[in-house]
Amino acid sequence: MRLFQGAQDRRHAKALQEQLELIEAELMTHLDFASPVADAPARYLMEAGGKRIRPMLTLLTSELGEGPNELVRRAAQAVEMTHLASLYHDDVMDDAKLRRGVPATQTVWSNSVAILAGDLLFARASTLVSGMGEEAILLQARTFERLCLGQLHETVGPQPDEAPIPHYIQVLADKTGALIATAARMGVMFSSAPAEYADAVMEYGERIGVAFQLVDDVIDLSPKKEQTGKRAGTDLRAGVATLPLLLLRERAAAGNAADAELLARIDAGVAAIADGADPSVLDPEVTALREHEVTRETEETARRWATDAVAALDVLPKSSVKRALERMADSIVNREG
Repeated sequence: MRLFQGAQDRRHAKALQEQLELIEAELMTHLDFASPVADAPARYLMEAGGKRIRPMLTLLTSELGEGPNELVRRAAQAVEMTHLASLYHDDVMDDAKLRRGVPATQTVWSNSVAILAGDLLFARASTLVSGMGEEAILLQARTFERLCLGQLHETVGPQPDEAPIPHYIQVLADKTGALIATAARMGVMFSSAPAEYADAVMEYGERIGVAFQLVDDVIDLSPKKEQTGKRAGTDLRAGVATLPLLLLRERAAAGNAADAELLARIDAGVAAIADGADPSVLDPEVTALREHEVTRETEETARRWATDAVAALDVLPKSSVKRALERMADSIVNREG
């Protein structure tokens, strides 16, 4: 993700990369458990790599004040650790087979070990935040609550009187947007940046979080396994509701015969896979959904969320930091994996 351009910006980028490497090293220290039973699974996903979007965002927004310092780095570590913890739980609940190109934690150990490893990381993240003041503790607690609510609402699904698409967007805002928003706010909080920037970067963070997940819905249908690390249509085959599928259902319910026929084929294929059929049974439907205009509509929806995220930054002064945040939003909606 190239956020800086020009000689001066490249020096800026190098300084931030050095800070990110410090965060990475310190994170590994915080994931050190005396018990070997805990140590290996707790480190597993951290060692598998990742984009580190959240700590980078914390570092970036700290540049709106005095820049990275010990508290900023600690906040970035706590946010990334919280994110990692949520992945352990998500993979168990989704029965995921892969994460970051490696077998999901529960397939290496067990569901119970994966859940407990996630719990350990949540505990360590809370320990990090505990010495950072009441505002940080409250922000971390509220963020954790939203993560849980998002997962709960996704698991239960929309209520009978609730529209599926707004419900889905709220799940994305809670499960992904909330933590990215917290990452952005903490950079402002601990760098002595002007207080009026906090709400702006938090709104930005939540909106790019939703955009990120909507782009993931499109990437899920991508045939480029070498980039995504997953088979095209992994979510679709597992019966996971993504925005392209929800839009297709909406069109089918409105009476579009062709959409209703495609939806019936998808539902039949998902049911067959659940009964043990080879996942390839759904290959034609994955291709059809990828080429359908609902997937283009999903891409446009992601772009609108990213555009609104950038608009939330209007209160920020023109600077290399603001330009980097704008490029981050653009990179998120234009990525392919």
